[in-house]
Amino acid sequence: MTQILTVTLNPALDLATACAGVTPGPKLRCGPETAEPGGGGVNVARAIVQLGGQARAMVALGGPNGEALARLLQERGLDIIRHQAPGDTRHSFSVTDEGTGEQYRFVLSGPEWNEAQLDAVLDHLAQEAEEGAYIVLSGSMPPGCVPGWIPRACARLSGRRVVVDTSGSHLHHQATAPAPAPHVLRMDSAEARDLAGRDLTARTESADFAETLRARGAAEIVIIARGKDGSVMATAEGRWHVTAANQTVVSAIGAGDSFVGGFVKALAEGLKTPEALRQGAAAAAAAVLSPGTQLCRAEDFAAILPRTELTAL
Repeated sequence: MTQILTVTLNPALDLATACAGVTPGPKLRCGPETAEPGGGGVNVARAIVQLGGQARAMVALGGPNGEALARLLQERGLDIIRHQAPGDTRHSFSVTDEGTGEQYRFVLSGPEWNEAQLDAVLDHLAQEAEEGAYIVLSGSMPPGCVPGWIPRACARLSGRRVVVDTSGSHLHHQATAPAPAPHVLRMDSAEARDLAGRDLTARTESADFAETLRARGAAEIVIIARGKDGSVMATAEGRWHVTAANQTVVSAIGAGDSFVGGFVKALAEGLKTPEALRQGAAAAAAAVLSPGTQLCRAEDFAAILPRTELTAL
């Protein structure tokens, strides 16, 4: 299996609790709290391990929160590569209103990075990642990391295959096709609609836009998730659609990260790109069956995969 290395520059120690009702003013007495490791790259690595694969997770950690997060990751069997963050690892905090079932999520910004510190990350990655390795840049970029860092990473990590699943200004910049391009660029339907400046109602419209981005040079492979309608993918060999294969949603948290985990794991095992798309979709469908942040369970993935249909467009 080809090496997989995920990168999380702005992880979070995710705390979650519940209270009878969320209202402004009075002190809100909450129930017991749970703590989970958070961050796109962290979740991708967790998904790969839960599906029976292997991945190393480079995680920027700092302060007591960073130590707590490292313990949680090690308890979940992750092989972590520690990188010193320029400040304390952030918290995120969610409170569920037991009366309405609504969830309130508070996400702190995390420490700010400078250019030299970000260059040190790329040096560390180049040292740890083998030739041909898959390097997954997933989740939000930290404060101080300006658009243009992803192509810098692709240039510094030449000979490795970079997979990008990010949002905001970094995604917008990548859509302009700065060189060198990553191997894979993934986004959800809302992000694709924002980039396109129009609704992408039909799956063929999403596939056409994915091909537009690919042909422009945004990435060698472009994937657009379409929620319950599955995902589309554009490569130099053609365009594909894969079904979601599951209409039951217990929790959508981590579905995208599970998709990336299943997709990259399949590629690292030597499977063809269309089959990797199918396995990514099955991992995402498995993730929505599990509560909270449990991501994709191997038994759910095994049950869903045979029902996941792949079609050339």
